[in-house]
Amino acid sequence: MNRFKTSKYKNTTPKIPKKDGWISNVRGGSFTSQGNHIKSSCSLVAFNTDQAGGGIVGLSSLNPGSDGKWTVTQIPCHADQVTDLDFSPFDDHLLATCSADETVKLWRVSDPGQDQPGGAEVTLSPKEGRLEILLFHPVASDLLAVASTKGVQVWEVTRDSALTVLEQHADQIQGLSWKEDGTLLASSCKDKKLRIFDPRAQPSAVQCVQGLQGNKDSRILWVKDDHLITTGFNQVRQQEVRLWDSRKLNSSLSSVSLATSNATLMPLFDPDTGLLILSGNGESVIDCFELTLSAPFFPQVSHCLTDTSTRGVALVPKLAVDVSCCEVLRVLQLTDNFIVPISYQVPRKAGQDFHADLYPDTLGHTPGMTADDWWKGENKQVERVSLNPSKRPKSSAPSAKKPSQDIPRDKSKEETSTSSSPLSSPSSSAVPSRSPSSTSGLSSGFQPSPSPSQSSRAIQNMLGPSSKFRHIQGAVLHRDTHITNLRGLHLTTPGECDGFCANGERIAVPLAIAGGQIAIFELSQPGKLPDTALPTIQNSVNVADFCWDPFDTHKLVVAGDDAKIRVWRIPKGGLKETLTEPECVLRGHTEKIYSIKFHPHASGLLASSSYDLTVRLWNLETGEEVKRLAGHQDQIFALAWSPDGKLLATVCKDGKVRLYDPRKSTLPIQEGPGPEGQRGARVVWVCDGKYLLVSGFDCRSERQLYLLSAESLATVASSPADVSPSTLIPFYDPDTSVLILTGKGDTRVYIYEIVPEAPHFMECSSFNSSEPHKGLCFLPKTECNVGDVEVARAVRLGKSTVEPLAFRVPRVRKEFFQDDIFPDTAVWWEASLTAASWLSGSDGRHRKVSLRPKDMTPVSEAPKEAPVRKYLPSSVYLEEKTDEQKKEELLSAMVAKLGNREDPLPQESYEGVDEEEWDD
Repeated sequence: MNRFKTSKYKNTTPKIPKKDGWISNVRGGSFTSQGNHIKSSCSLVAFNTDQAGGGIVGLSSLNPGSDGKWTVTQIPCHADQVTDLDFSPFDDHLLATCSADETVKLWRVSDPGQDQPGGAEVTLSPKEGRLEILLFHPVASDLLAVASTKGVQVWEVTRDSALTVLEQHADQIQGLSWKEDGTLLASSCKDKKLRIFDPRAQPSAVQCVQGLQGNKDSRILWVKDDHLITTGFNQVRQQEVRLWDSRKLNSSLSSVSLATSNATLMPLFDPDTGLLILSGNGESVIDCFELTLSAPFFPQVSHCLTDTSTRGVALVPKLAVDVSCCEVLRVLQLTDNFIVPISYQVPRKAGQDFHADLYPDTLGHTPGMTADDWWKGENKQVERVSLNPSKRPKSSAPSAKKPSQDIPRDKSKEETSTSSSPLSSPSSSAVPSRSPSSTSGLSSGFQPSPSPSQSSRAIQNMLGPSSKFRHIQGAVLHRDTHITNLRGLHLTTPGECDGFCANGERIAVPLAIAGGQIAIFELSQPGKLPDTALPTIQNSVNVADFCWDPFDTHKLVVAGDDAKIRVWRIPKGGLKETLTEPECVLRGHTEKIYSIKFHPHASGLLASSSYDLTVRLWNLETGEEVKRLAGHQDQIFALAWSPDGKLLATVCKDGKVRLYDPRKSTLPIQEGPGPEGQRGARVVWVCDGKYLLVSGFDCRSERQLYLLSAESLATVASSPADVSPSTLIPFYDPDTSVLILTGKGDTRVYIYEIVPEAPHFMECSSFNSSEPHKGLCFLPKTECNVGDVEVARAVRLGKSTVEPLAFRVPRVRKEFFQDDIFPDTAVWWEASLTAASWLSGSDGRHRKVSLRPKDMTPVSEAPKEAPVRKYLPSSVYLEEKTDEQKKEELLSAMVAKLGNREDPLPQESYEGVDEEEWDD
């Protein structure tokens, strides 16, 4: 290109639409992977979300519907984080995903709003560990390149094994790209080397050179002909873009340095226009360059500042751009909550004739050859088509498109569920459990018009009752109350363990250090922890489950993989030195322990479940086993004592819920159906012990809530939650009947009020955090600030922090004690009897105390406020006035508007013009 020749794209301008033109209902994932987190076909957009630990892919239409809105749906794809995804260049509805669960899956997706696939059409298992990058071949159909941590494989999706496995890289693969004609494959690596492979010729690299200056994240992309670009960092940590010629990789042709930043540059290139888009992950800047193969190589076209930071970027296929407004590129920016379509337009008269000089023929939708043809050595090209609307071939509707015959259906035995509507909190959960009478008054015939009061009652009946906690708000307390700089946390505790535990004074957190070590932190001593090692509890074996004694804040009980339970005593003021000897050790189980739970009334009475399929009761005062319960046929997921301490409930992997009366029988007194799914479950007693709430999974691996009658163990109601691999851990407040649930690795906390009559599940506002938490643990009710109408206080364990979390109910008259939501609370942190007396047949009850501060008056006794009239009565406005009064008011208004009439008028300050300046 002549350096003095003016480019027709030099004035290309990015246009960001108003917020109503953004795709909303998006929860962009903030996970670390080598992919761009978002991809687009000519009709659909797929993107990573932070739901289900990143195992869910979001899906939206590229263009809005007839109402101007976008429908966003989610597809549960993998059991672990989705690391990359790609649409087939020849099929707008064929989506491939890869994951940290070491699998690649192909999905035949539908338009949002339609039923999505119940499972993957194809599942591939490269068996090389975590997968990072996924790319469809640009010319041949049904051909994929898959990169793991250090290796690259090429797969034909109809085969059970890879076509070729390329030579292992020395370090983490950071970038991968096919050449436009599909002959070569290029990669960038953390070892600072660039490699070019000819997969059909040999598994080793045909070229390998030292090309990058830093080992931080880099990307590689084929551009024009034999040229490619890399993005990375130079020696002074500036973002850098380099242009290379693949025929002589010894040195780059040119480079350009951008800002000093830690953000990885994601490159996008349009070969038709030569425009290069660069966007940093986490930055709010998108740069556009026009790439040339001669000086100046990287002339800048635009520098676009966006409203939000970037999580990922994608280029819309050229066949989907709007040529009527001279749009030459469309970039999709994935943010935390939106997808922002940014249109790059050349300033010309829109709506006129087709500007052929802006739109050369582009790659079509028909593959140039099959995967077999490519593997045999053929080199064909994809047929090019015109972007002129009058010459464009007519394609059939995507919804009528039949699946590719080359891809066998139901190849994978794994069956994954999905939802065709946006995932949400279980707002519709109450619908199936409502009584039929709530809608029995509706019919298809004509009815007399109801009165306004009847109408409002009818609407209320249709909507169902609402909870006084429906507007509950969760909020993280001030940073001064946080414990920060936590290091070496053990984040893979068993599913039956809550992850960490807390009481009103301190928390216990397992560490990923050999010997099952546990760190103890005092809640009264927030702040940044030192970088040096802290004193810990050395449990000597991996921790299976652990909990604090509810009646002794210094006693921690830990169950280990060696089938032993160790009791530790924490000294006053916290750990000052490492503890190596427990207070006592409980021996009896023959296999690994699942979970442990203290009795709610009797001091020193502990229940434990184990792989030996028994539940055992222990007296900590004597260190002896006092009861052994049998009757389970499979893994025991969870156990829970009834509020009065008489019964023990368990939920088992065999799909059964069992009730025990340990003092009367070692076998269950009752059995009932539980969750069908076998991934995990929890159980808690609700509604004064009249019902059991079980959280688990259904047969399609969707998280579900079940309400069971404690008398018959029959299912009273059920509520779908969402799709996620982690079990929802429930916390129930008997004072308010509020149920709070979340899973390890979730970012959302669900809240319900549980009532004994239909609809049973009354949904309240949920709490969402920007980062996934590793666990949530609730503190005694006395820790709540009742003056701020705080009904629950929890601590949340993050990746490196412990943060107090308050759940408040918004109220207007906070100066009064809200006694309608703060009844007298049970002092459950004090024992009401001993283990020996309970075993002998005695039962205890907790005393109750009021949470009302002495200086606050109950709201039920507060004086009623007289209604304040906001407007004057209508008689004031309707009062008749005489003509003289009206004239006086009008004159006063005019004077007030003019101000001081003695001031000179503006025209009086104007100067005149000399006579000779006037023209004849």
